[in-house]
Amino acid sequence: MITRENPARPDEIVGSVRSTSPREVSEAVDAAREAHRNWASVRVTGRADALTAALHPLDSLLDDLSVLLAQESGKPRPDCRGELGFAVAYARWLVGRSIPVLMDSEVDDERGRLLTRHEPFGVIGAITPWNAPIILSMLKVAPALLAGNAIVVKPSPLAPLAVTALLGQLAQGLPAGLLQVVNGGADTGAALVSHPKVRKVAFTGGEVSGRAIAHLAAERLMPSVMELGGNDPAILLDDALLSDEAMDRLVMASFATSGQVCMAAKRLYVHASRYDELLEAYLAAADRVLVTGDPLDAGVTVGPLVTRASADRVTELLNEGTVHRLGETRELGDGYFVQPALVTGVDDAAPLVSQEQFGPAVPLLSFDHEDEVVARANSGELGLAASVWSADEDRAFTVGRRIEAGFVFINTHNRTGMALRAPFGGVKGSGYGREYGDEGLLEYTQTCMTHAPSAFRSGGAGSGAAAYPSG
Repeated sequence: MITRENPARPDEIVGSVRSTSPREVSEAVDAAREAHRNWASVRVTGRADALTAALHPLDSLLDDLSVLLAQESGKPRPDCRGELGFAVAYARWLVGRSIPVLMDSEVDDERGRLLTRHEPFGVIGAITPWNAPIILSMLKVAPALLAGNAIVVKPSPLAPLAVTALLGQLAQGLPAGLLQVVNGGADTGAALVSHPKVRKVAFTGGEVSGRAIAHLAAERLMPSVMELGGNDPAILLDDALLSDEAMDRLVMASFATSGQVCMAAKRLYVHASRYDELLEAYLAAADRVLVTGDPLDAGVTVGPLVTRASADRVTELLNEGTVHRLGETRELGDGYFVQPALVTGVDDAAPLVSQEQFGPAVPLLSFDHEDEVVARANSGELGLAASVWSADEDRAFTVGRRIEAGFVFINTHNRTGMALRAPFGGVKGSGYGREYGDEGLLEYTQTCMTHAPSAFRSGGAGSGAAAYPSG
């Protein structure tokens, strides 16, 4: 049994889920494989209609599940409600995209006849994290199902309750076995990834777990999608607009979900000529938007970290530089809280700068020249996201093209810069594959071709001699 405490009040047990044994994982995959056989034969329009119907009952669950998610994860309840609503909205948007993207296409011209099909893999194994368990599961479930696959999801044991309930309800509206949830730790994940009937794995999480999963997948020559961590820079050029609204957005880009977001702004670089102005504006914005406290209390925007170990690690990173504590702090009790902090007076070698802190602490650094800050932003092995802030959008795009990141935001960062149509994923050590957009849907398909070259069609003038194609 997996029990989950409330990170705001660790003595309070929020709930539990039953651990799935390796044998039960195997049974789940076998059942998914059987369900896939019929599901794959349904036209994409039929799959879209079925998923639309299955999504409908979820709307009535979102308010209650937002409370449960806040209690198990420590995220403020409005954040949780937003995640739940966004996950359902994403799935509905993808239903609309599935038909034009996944339908067969055919070309018949003087060069021959060419049919393109997007075929499913079979059973997808998905392993999802605790920091955004609903949306990061739906980013795998919705495209996998629409593409004709079955899927088995293993959530993180640190936040298994709300996602298990939501996906369980969704599964009730679909053919039996098509969508399943298994719960457990590393052994459960290994059993899922190693199962011979799993044909692709989708993972979001940390580098250590990602390497282990990728290794298991590689042993079977199985493709995977990996969205790993990031140490994401935000670059404020010398003409950046430091309005109250922009600064509020920048502060929340670092401290939403207590900084426990892979694409959070984790390193702030500001031109030296604007350093003092930015510091003053940032501290004022933090006073406006940051309230640390119990995630169920009205007005709270920063909750506890997910575990005591996480809180201790972030606290340890605050041993260097000048620490500016941010925002309002309410009665915290014995929860896993760390008051948000902006740190000045550190250099790029400080662990707070060179490592992904994954918590409510962010360094502020200055730079003198664009070439310099681009080189510093690109240092390290991670390349998930970044942002460039400038009053000149063309200039920001020019600098953004030089950043080694899978996604560059302009004049915003983190969730406020996302778009359903825009594929998201990392480069370098931050992973591979994409979610969102048409590419996120096509990740769950295999492109298959049927080709009749013109030379060999009925009445063609071809010969039996081998030849290279002309185009």
